[in-house]
Order: sequence, then C-alpha cells, then structure tokens
Amino acid sequence: MSVILLGVVIVVARVARRADRARENRKPRVEDFDELQPFRIKPTATSRPGVPPVKPTCPPDTIVGSAYVIDGDTIIIKNTRIRLFGIDAPELDHPYGIKSKWAMVKLCKGQIVRAIPDGSMSHDRCVAKCYLPDGRDLSEELVKAGLAIDWPKFSGGVYRRFEPEGVRKKLWRAHNRQTGRPVPPPRPRA
Repeated sequence: MSVILLGVVIVVARVARRADRARENRKPRVEDFDELQPFRIKPTATSRPGVPPVKPTCPPDTIVGSAYVIDGDTIIIKNTRIRLFGIDAPELDHPYGIKSKWAMVKLCKGQIVRAIPDGSMSHDRCVAKCYLPDGRDLSEELVKAGLAIDWPKFSGGVYRRFEPEGVRKKLWRAHNRQTGRPVPPPRPRA
C-alpha cells in the first residue's frame, strides 16, 4: 500500500512541476496583472514647472527621405512631422479617412519623398509641398483620387481644378470644417 501511495505522490509532484514550468514559459496576459499602470511621460527640461515648452520649428531646407504616413495629409520624414500643403483629407475616424491614409501609403511606399517647407506650422507640423521622385505632387495626387479636397484659404485654390465632381459631398465633414459649418458628432451604431 505504501508503494502505491509513494507512486501517486511522485506522479502528482511531476505534474505540478510541469505546470510550474509551463506557467513560467508562457507569455504574460492582461489578466495576470492586478492593475495596469498608465503610460507616464518622463520629465524633461521642457516639462518642468517654470520652464516654457520648446515649440517645434520648421527646418528651412528641403527634407528628403522615406515617408511614414500618419493620415491622408500628415507624413513624417526624418523625424519631422509634415502637413501637406493646401489640402484637407478626412480624419481617420471620418468617412474615407482610412482609405485616404492607405492611398497615401500606396503613393509613398518605396519612394523617396522630397518636402519643401513653406516656413509655416500647423498643429506642431511643418507645412510643406511634397513631391515624389517622378515630380508628382502628393497633394495633387490625393485630390485627383477624390480622397482630399483643396483648402483655398491656404492654397489659394491651386488644387480645386483637380477635384472630381461631387467630392465635396463625399467628404462633407472636411468641407464643413472649411466653411465653418458645425460637424455633427458621429451617430451611435446599432
């Protein structure tokens, strides 16, 4: 009887050891943490009380490099956030926003983009005219595709002639933002 009992104890110990090893080797899950810590920004010289924050500035020279696309009218080249000159593309949470972003990704993928800053800033982004190696203007290409509209206040109407018919109805949120009309909040989905 004692031999059987000893055998059972050995088997239980082995099973427990295997379970411990499996627990140690698995990736942690969200359920494993009692409380998730929020992301905290490390203090820097510009975030101390009494020290004014440093405003990003637009580099005076042409910026050339691979582009990382944020949305339809914002890209990053060499750690500089760039707002495409003269157009307004829908935000990611607006209709056609994702489509606009992916059209920009398709245009920029594998290309070296040349950005010529105009010296102004928009929401901490450097405003620039951006060109592909073959000379195509990124703003013009997005407007031609019907995924952005001309913003005459900033472009002087340069890109208006490239807008397809009915695009202002399609991108009504961007049009309303330009004309100062209120943009209603999105309706809840059923």
